[in-house]
Order: sequence, then C-alpha cells, then structure tokens
Amino acid sequence: MSDEVPNLPELPEYAERVLEVTEHIPPGRVMTYGDVAEWLGEGGPRQVGRVMALYGSAVPWWRVVRSDGTLLPGHEVRALSHYRAEGTPLREAARGARGHVPRLDMRRARWDGGGGRGADAEGSAGAHT
Repeated sequence: MSDEVPNLPELPEYAERVLEVTEHIPPGRVMTYGDVAEWLGEGGPRQVGRVMALYGSAVPWWRVVRSDGTLLPGHEVRALSHYRAEGTPLREAARGARGHVPRLDMRRARWDGGGGRGADAEGSAGAHT
C-alpha cells in the first residue's frame, strides 16, 4: 500500500482566494458577497456566492452574507447559532416577518477587511453602510 494521497480535484485559484478572505473575517463580524469580491479586486457577488455554495463548508461560511442582512435560506438556524455564539450584532425580526428570524445588523456587524490583508494590502472592501 502506498502513502500517496489520492488525486483530489484541485481547488480553483479564485475559490482559494475567496476562502482565504472568509477565514480572516473575525468572529462576530461579516462581509457581504460583494465586499469579498471587491476586496479581491475580481469577480462579483454571484461568483463569490458560487464559491461559497461549492466550497464554503470548510470555512466560517456564516460570515459571508447578503448585503441586506437576511440569513441564508435553509441555513438560518445553523447560522443564527453561530451568530449568537460569536456575539454578531443582530436586529430583531419584525412582527410580520416570516418565521420571526432576525437579520444581521449590517451597520454594526460589517467588517471592512482592515488589518492589512487583501489583494493590494492598502485598500479594503470599505464599510458600505
């Protein structure tokens, strides 16, 4: 028997970059799909969303979110438990909201990528409020 690792499909370079950014988002903070794309200087929200759908389970996926703060459909319960454990700022759901699921408080939770990380180490995704 050989000690060789089986041939696994190689992760696309763009996917690696998206996942790396995701791993650097601090607990209790979030970036939008568009923020990640802007930080990388490549792709857009849909491309980042596709990477997260295919490969995001290996990283803190709940920290990459929709710009309106709504939780990812079908993953609300799991994401909410992560947000509460990390102290991510939430806004209580409106009385009429389906399922009374809170939203992220994007004004307080959004991370601008500060700390010298990113494609050019100068810029940031900016805190779009």
